[in-house]
Amino acid sequence: MPGFTIDQERLQDKTKLFLRVNYTTSIISILFGLLCYFLLGITKVVPFALLGFGVLNLINLQYFKSHKKILPTFNFSSILGLISSFIVTLYSGGIHSPFIFMIPLVAFGGFINSSRYGKIYLNVIIVLIILLFTQTIPELKITENFVPESSSAVFSLVSVLFSVFVLGNTFGKSLLKTYNALYTSKKVMANEVHEKENLLKEVHHRVKNNLQTVSSLLSLQSRNTESKPMKGLLKGTQNRVIAMAMVHEMLYMRKDISHIEYKSYVQELSEYLIRSIKGIDNNINLIIDIPDIKLGIDTAIPLGLLINESLTNALKYGIEGDEEGDINIKLQKDSEKENCYILEIGDNGIGFPETINYKNTKSLGLKLIHNLTRQLRGTIERDASKRGTNYIIKFQEIKQQLSPVV
Repeated sequence: MPGFTIDQERLQDKTKLFLRVNYTTSIISILFGLLCYFLLGITKVVPFALLGFGVLNLINLQYFKSHKKILPTFNFSSILGLISSFIVTLYSGGIHSPFIFMIPLVAFGGFINSSRYGKIYLNVIIVLIILLFTQTIPELKITENFVPESSSAVFSLVSVLFSVFVLGNTFGKSLLKTYNALYTSKKVMANEVHEKENLLKEVHHRVKNNLQTVSSLLSLQSRNTESKPMKGLLKGTQNRVIAMAMVHEMLYMRKDISHIEYKSYVQELSEYLIRSIKGIDNNINLIIDIPDIKLGIDTAIPLGLLINESLTNALKYGIEGDEEGDINIKLQKDSEKENCYILEIGDNGIGFPETINYKNTKSLGLKLIHNLTRQLRGTIERDASKRGTNYIIKFQEIKQQLSPVV
């Protein structure tokens, strides 16, 4: 499995880095101990703690070659490093010792390399620093500084260089590799997202083109048909196809490929239907009241088809001929329910009797309006307080693709 292979490679790299740094640290610790004993005149505790860490850690690393278990090896090195650092710090000035920086470095190494024991190492370091501080209190002091005054400057220099080496080679490389890995991953993911967005845009573009082809075929068939009922059926089907094509066109043309600005969509769809049914020169007053609402494709298409059916019925049957008429479309969020909306749509035409409904009518438009409302998990009711035919439709934003309308 690819993920398992990557984890193995990371573990191997981490193990190699740990072994290399620990070998070098052990050798430097031994050399530092010899320097303290023979050149700096430090003959008690401090050089032996440094030599002890270096030798024991080398033995620990050699033993790793036989058992191949990195966690015990790592924990032993960390514990040994903490003990040695604490002893050296304690007998080289305590809280004022330049070697004190090694304690947090060892503890931090334990924290970033072992999630299981990391917090333990951090708690231990707090205890050790408090213990070092107690040695500044005369009544509690039981140790002394074995670093001669004449050698303190060189001891401080070597201690700081030792700390910088551990910091740079252990954490610096680890953090740099982590940063490079994150940067590379981010760049790869950004490229993948860009490629998928372009691909999805291309899909929307092709779907729109295919729907326009279907619309053209329906238009051609309509011109070659003499029957008026058939012409009307083909024209209605063509308008439904165009209503869906507009959604894909808007998703293709805009930066946001998952949502469309619904006001512009309703405006464009409504104007197209008015021109298509009533002609360019018409007496229709279109009133749209939609705030900045963006809807996903799974909501936009069935809602667009619902608006298409309502407007088609209004333009064909509600507002007769060339008479003047108003068409109102209002869409707003439902303040009482999350992810719910209220659509108010209608005309001021002649209307139709209250006794007619989608159950007892042969009108495909009425049936589609109710089925589309059901697809949107909504409810529909006629607004009898207004002239003409007006609906109040409450629906939910759909998060996933639903089955086609039947």
